Order: sequence, then C-alpha cells, then structure tokens
Amino acid sequence: MIEIKGLRKIYGRTEVLNIPELTFGKGEIIGIVGNNGAGKTTLFSTMLDLIETSAGTITSKGQDVSKTEDWKKYTGAFLDEGFLIGFLRSEEYFEFIGKLHNLTPSSTLEFIRQFETIFNGEILGNTKYIRDLSKGNQKKVGIVSALIGDPELVILDEPFSNLDPSTQLRIRGLINDYSANRTILISSHDLNHIAEVCTRIVILDHGKVVKDVQKSEISKEALVEFFTPA
Repeated sequence: MIEIKGLRKIYGRTEVLNIPELTFGKGEIIGIVGNNGAGKTTLFSTMLDLIETSAGTITSKGQDVSKTEDWKKYTGAFLDEGFLIGFLRSEEYFEFIGKLHNLTPSSTLEFIRQFETIFNGEILGNTKYIRDLSKGNQKKVGIVSALIGDPELVILDEPFSNLDPSTQLRIRGLINDYSANRTILISSHDLNHIAEVCTRIVILDHGKVVKDVQKSEISKEALVEFFTPA
C-alpha cells in the first residue's frame, strides 16, 4: 500500500532520514520504534506530505503523495495537538472532520458514539474548547478523529502517551479491532504496547532502518534488550 524508495531528509548538514526502501502492506499493524531523534515523526510527516523530502519518493496505492491529494481520501492521521483546532469544541471538531469525508453531522456523531468507553464521559457533551482539555483528552479526540471516514490507512504518533492505563488498553483494543484489511502505523516509546499490538516492528536509529521483523520473529524481551544500554 505504501512504498518508500530512496527517501532522504536533510536539515542543513544533518541527515535525519535515510531509507533506501521500505514497504507497508494492507492489513499490517506496524510499530515504528526508536529513541528520541530516530526519525519516527519525520518519517510520518513525509508520508503525510507535511514536510518536503530531500530525495526519494513515497507512494500510496502507486501515487506519489507529494503530487496528488487523492490519498487523503482514505488516510487518517494524528501526530500531535497541531492537528486539532483549539477554538472548537470536541463535537464541533468531529463534525468538521466528518464534513471533509462528506458525512452529515448526525452520521458523524453516530460513528463517534461507539467510542464512549474511551471518552469516559469527558468528551461528548463537554462544553470546553479543545485547547482547554487535558493533554490526555486532546489525545483521545485526535485518535478518534483519525478514524472518521473509515480510512484504509491510519497513522498515529505516540497514541499511548498522556493516557491513563485503562485508556491505553482501550486504545490498544481499538487498534486491534480496527485493523482488519487496513494498514495502521504506530510510533511509540512504549515497547510493551508495541510488542502486544503490532504484527510487524520497524526499528529506526538516526534515520535508518536497523531492524524490520514480523512480531513472530522477535520476542518482547529481545525488543527490550535491543534498547538496553550496554
């Protein structure tokens, strides 16, 4: 579904991404892991055409993401609070995203209500502006908004951070439930969640892929050991 070839991103004299070839197929849940500065968020940003690549191509269903916007119709993403509109209330924001997918406010709200257990009574009906919500509740709004329109490709950057343990587990279940015939990419520092939820794990180090394995090929202990200081 996603094909990366000769991807490089350079800031000044610093190369932050150098990925000769990488492919993500339909139906995979891919965990992108690495220490700070590994290039995880930069990779996602290039895939979403938020930043320009220095070299190489990224194609989605065979189309260059930098030359067409067709991929946006079947792609949902949440990287950080910058994706949100702070002066809107949660339901207003959901309706806004729904309109981008040609959904009526009522059908959008009907879709959103299935996530009540994740919202824990703190999102729907809340009169606060998004900017005034806690970081955790902002994260919930962003993750759920990425699923509006039933996208085939979902990209989530650190979906477990700033969330309480119960919500983390619910998000993990949501990802599992939603993954059938879809491609989901997740970055996270939480190796436990990555090991449990992902079918494939890609490790980045200084912008390069140093390991790309199916979950069946690496144990959680081996994953932790990889990042354990010598």
